[in-house]
Parts: sequence; structure tokens; C-alpha cells
Amino acid sequence: MAAAADFIQVQTKYAQEAQKRVKPEKLAQFQEIRESKIDRLRHLADDFWADHAALDAQTPPLKEGDCPKFLIAGAGVGGIVAAVRLIQQGFTADQIRLIDNGGGIGGTWYWNRYPGLNCDVESYIYMPLLEEMGYMPSHKYVSGVEIRHYLEDVVKKYQLDDKILFRSYVEQIAWDDEARQWKVEVTTGRGPSGQERASLSVRSEFFYMTAGVLGKPQIPKIGGVGLEGFKGDMFHTSLWNYDVTGGSPEDIYPELSKLKDKVVGIVGTGATAIQVVPYLAKYAKEVYVFQRTPSAVYPRGQRKTDAEEWAKSIATGPGWYDARQLNFSQVMARCLPEGEPNLVDDAWSHLGVYAALTGDPEFAAVTPADVPRMLQFYLEQELPVSAGVRQRVKDIVKDAETAEKLMAWYPIWCKRGTFSDSYLQAFNEPHVHLVDTDGEGLDSATPNGVVANGKEYGLDTLVLSTGYISPASDGGDPSIRAGIRVYGRDGRTLSQKFNNHGVATLYGVTTNGFPNLFWLGVAQSCVNANHAYVLDILSRISAYMVGAGHAKVGDGSKTQRGVTVEVDVAAEEAWSMRILQGAARFATMTVCTPSYITAEMGPGNPGEGKSQEELIKLARRSPWPAGMPAFMEVFAKWRDEGNLEGMTVKAAAA
Repeated sequence: MAAAADFIQVQTKYAQEAQKRVKPEKLAQFQEIRESKIDRLRHLADDFWADHAALDAQTPPLKEGDCPKFLIAGAGVGGIVAAVRLIQQGFTADQIRLIDNGGGIGGTWYWNRYPGLNCDVESYIYMPLLEEMGYMPSHKYVSGVEIRHYLEDVVKKYQLDDKILFRSYVEQIAWDDEARQWKVEVTTGRGPSGQERASLSVRSEFFYMTAGVLGKPQIPKIGGVGLEGFKGDMFHTSLWNYDVTGGSPEDIYPELSKLKDKVVGIVGTGATAIQVVPYLAKYAKEVYVFQRTPSAVYPRGQRKTDAEEWAKSIATGPGWYDARQLNFSQVMARCLPEGEPNLVDDAWSHLGVYAALTGDPEFAAVTPADVPRMLQFYLEQELPVSAGVRQRVKDIVKDAETAEKLMAWYPIWCKRGTFSDSYLQAFNEPHVHLVDTDGEGLDSATPNGVVANGKEYGLDTLVLSTGYISPASDGGDPSIRAGIRVYGRDGRTLSQKFNNHGVATLYGVTTNGFPNLFWLGVAQSCVNANHAYVLDILSRISAYMVGAGHAKVGDGSKTQRGVTVEVDVAAEEAWSMRILQGAARFATMTVCTPSYITAEMGPGNPGEGKSQEELIKLARRSPWPAGMPAFMEVFAKWRDEGNLEGMTVKAAAA
């Protein structure tokens, strides 16, 4: 009886706390920085990392009228891995061009250079292509500096470093059925700040969209003079301003010496702020941490990589990388074979209940009638885990009132877990102050600070650790996330197809009516705590489709022109039905507090008030329900059959 009473008490507390955070504006409470109409806010996203003079001096890898075989939009982890997997299929770097809006490679690792930045997943499985590169990460969780330089090395090894057009955006692509090519409209940048814009028209046989889920920084819309009216220094963590703080983006442990006499406020307490706050605490005169929703903070356990252990227990021979990835994926999907060790063995890998978000075999085909049983199972499983996280706060934070406010009251899958051995400890410092807004967020801004809970806090510097536009905002449409207008056969846009019919793909990477178009996304693909490996698997799937397609037709060579690879309607509908049948298992999100993951939706039925047709469309954009290992098994079986079943491949007419 006591256990049942505790369970009910916790669930009641979860519901109460979630309700405090529900706002009718949902995603509209935020604005994307780059789309702001206010100069000061829009300039928070200016690329001051780029060496514009050096880029201007380079010979552009694309010129008017060019037609590479592959054009990849994005040079982050997804774009780089997509290119490498194509090369491993037998294509050459000379056949590939990449386009990126930044001044260098790395995607989120190019933009984000804030102090304390490390990957939150073990680097031995996060960093792509480790086996091919023969690289040993320096730590179990390496710094952003190391990741960025490592990705630069990958690009050089595969001879892609001179194949990337930087400071440029793909605006539109349109399929030319007669030429069997994509017509691509690009806006390029040049000049001292990269803002001298010009148009460029090129073509490609194949086109990839690889926009990531951390590519559109956002800030809250608040009253008063607005954030733009604050007179002090202000920046978003996605573009840390070391001119203001001191230190260097090349320093793994930067000294923020310019903050020694400054009162600093940081807005947000998510995965980024967890890493930043200890640095602000170390260097600033006074720190105010403005919290809407506390994060669940698990132990980090950072340590240097031991070379002997690496050789004997980790990089043990051919195939070690995929074996370790599979092991982690099985742990996270609650399907690790009995007797198998947990190879990663860290805090992440002991959060099997996170499968409530990422999928697992047990509840892959749950019916609506079984949803209550599934929810009961997950909520019971997470109860001791979340209780342990709250107890950790009590054990570390000395002030009882502060500790209470730092406790996370929601099922642990509702927000991404965070990991630190120094964040909670920072609140024991007398000059570090938690300003908990009880779910409300900031009230307003003034010229000299911000207002929270009706009180003004005077600040010299304001750090916006307010995250990114939710990946759920694109409705499963990769063209929206990429910011590209995509016109397929007969002039129909990808958005029109998905809006009218619902998402329809094969393995979440390609769709009928849009030949030779591939992307890396979430809808109808798989989800994993280690998103870098998801990008890798989707890159391998699309590269296989293209490579096997070339081998199947014409002269079988990778150099032949005019090959088209397209999924059949029947195949994408069959896959969509499998996704649809498992969509009910993601009812786990209906008990969540508003967050980036939930598109700021509160607890309740997201389908309430929707028609049957709308509900089906909503369900069709779900991820694969059975977890990443099962997703890979299904693809491997299809691949090993060797006939590209469900795809039509054509060679150019002789």
C-alpha cells in the first residue's frame, strides 16, 4: 500500500509541475534568432568564427552550371558521414560537393564552442568513423574542440576538404525529369563578414538534406524592453562571445578572465547550461541562473582514455566500433541478450527506461487498449531512477531550499538527461544564485537586467542558453528543417505531399515522386540517445541504395550518368503502415512536461479535437517503434536479399 501511495503521490506531483509549464503559445513563445526582424537579435547568430579573408581567397568548389553527381546540403556530422559512406560504396570524392551555411565544417560542433562543451554520450561511440580513422579519443567524453578538429581530419582523410562551399544556403531544388537531375538554386556569401550575397545555379544527379536537430538557435519572447533592449553584453551559447568573457574557442579549459568583476545571468538550465554554469561560477563575480524547468543531472564520471585499456578492451579488432554501438543500442532498447556485458557502462547506459522515448521490442506493437499498461510499466520503472536523481541533489546541494528547486519532477524521458560532476556543486558557492521561476520563465527585460518573479536582477552580461527550435516543429518534413523548397516530379513540393498525404518513406530516408533525393531525419527512421550513430546508419542505408542501384543497371559502374533510384509507392506505404501500427507506443510522451522534445506540448492527448485523417497523419510521422537494433535488423535483412525490393532503378536511355 505504501508503494502504491508513493507512486500516486509522485504522478500527482509530475502532473502539477507539468501544468505550471503549459503555455498556450507552445512553440510560438520562442523566436528563431536568424529569422528575427530585430537587428540586435538577428546578429546574435552572425558567424564570427569564419576566416572570411581566407575563404574569399579560395577557389570555389562550385561554379555556375556545375553538375556534380552528389550535392549534400550540410557539412556537419550527418553531411560528412553521408559523403564518406558514399565513398565507401565506390564513388569518389571528386563526384561529391557539400554546401554549408557556416564558415567551416562540423555543424553544431562548428557553431557551439562554449566553455565546458563535451559530448554527453561516450566519445568511443559518439565520434563517427573511429575504426576507419584509427583514432583514440583522449577522454571518455571528449571536448568540443577535439571533436571539431577530429571532423576536420576526417574531411581531409577522405579528400573532401576542398569540396565544400561555405557561407552558402540551398534555397530551392527542382527535379528535371528529362535531364534526370536536380536543379539547385544557391545563395552564396563573400566579403569581410560573409554577407555579400549572390545567386548560383547548379545541378546534381543526387541531392542530400542533412540538416541536424540543433541547427536553429532560439530565444524566448519576453516583455518590457525585450531582450533587444538590454544594454549589457548578450549572446547565445551557440555562438559564445569570448571577446566578452575572455578565453579562446581553441582552449579546452578556457579562462573567462574578463568576467571577474561582472554580474552574469544565464537563462536556461538544459544540457548546455549544465556545462556552462560551472565555468561562470569559477570566473564571474556574481552568477544568477534563471530556471524554468530543472534538469535531471546524473553523474558524469569523466576520465582520460587509457591506451592499454583501449587496445585490449575497446578497439579489440575489426568490427569493434559497430559491436560497441550495437551493445549500447541494445542496452538503451532494453534488449541486450542475457549474459552480455554493458560495454559503455556509464550513466546513460543505465537509463534503459529512456526506451519510453526511443522504442523497444516489448512495446513495439502496443495497441491503444494496451497503452495504460505500457504507461504504468514505464512510470513504475522510472520511479526509483528519478528518486535517485532527486536524492543526489539533496546529497550535493547544501541549501535545502535551493536543492528542492533543483529537483526534476517529470518522467526522465521527457527531457534529455544531463551529466555533470560540477553543476550542482556550483550552487554551494555563495556568489551563485538560483532564480527558480516555477515554470514561468522570465517576465521581461529592462535596459539593465531582467525581471523574474516580479523582481529585477541587474546584470552586466546575459547568456542565453535557451536551446533550439524543436525538431517536432517540422512535422516530419525534412525540407522545412533544411529550409529548402523541394519540387519533385510534376512540380509537386515535398511539403505538399506530406501535408496532403502524410509522411511516406522507406526507412525514413527517401520518398516516391522525388527520385535521387535522400535525407537524414527522425520521422519513420530510428531514435537513439546517440544521435550521431542514427545519422551514420541512415547514411549507410541511403549510400547502399545508391551504390546497389548503380550496380544493378547500365554498365554497373559508379561513373555512369543518369541513374535514378526511387522508392515505389507500395513499398513506402508498407513501411508507413508498420510505423503507423507502432505509433501508439509513443503515448509515453502524453505524460510529459513541456520541452524541446515534446514541442512544448503539455500532458494530455495530442490528438484531441483532430479528425481521423489528421490522427493518421500525425501517427505516420512517428519514429520506428521497436528501437534501433530492430530497425537495423529489418534493414539488414532487406539489404541482404540483394534485389532492392520496393525500389525502381533506371539507367539513362542509351
